[in-house]
Amino acid sequence: MPKPKTKSTEVVASPGNEQRQKRHFSAADKARILAEASRCERGQLGELLRREGLYSSHLTNWRAQLKLKGEQGLEPHKPGRAPSKDAKDRRIEQLEKHAARLEKELRISKALIEMQKKAHEILGIALPRIEDATEDDSSNSSNSASRRSR
Repeated sequence: MPKPKTKSTEVVASPGNEQRQKRHFSAADKARILAEASRCERGQLGELLRREGLYSSHLTNWRAQLKLKGEQGLEPHKPGRAPSKDAKDRRIEQLEKHAARLEKELRISKALIEMQKKAHEILGIALPRIEDATEDDSSNSSNSASRRSR
């Protein structure tokens, strides 16, 4: 026996099941709603909240923001924690680490040079002189070399 033909098997989501978009209010909207809420008499506030699709907690938060930071407190801001360091601070930290590493290498190099000098003194080997291309530098370096040997 053949199967009976059925209607289309395509599944379509109903528009009521779609996720609602989070509402964002501009600072002007928040100020307007707060002003309207302050003019409301007993019983009218609930009507205002229903009409605007708000909860009383929205008004409480907006009032606190307005009291704390004024009109700028009502401006939208990025969600999440503010970055602890901006690009400039990260660059400064990077350069300080680099400088500290170079200073450590310099201390090690100086210690090695001092050890080499002591080894030359103990063994009685004269330190090699570095001859520069110019006479001025060579006379200055020979003067400094003679000062070092004293």
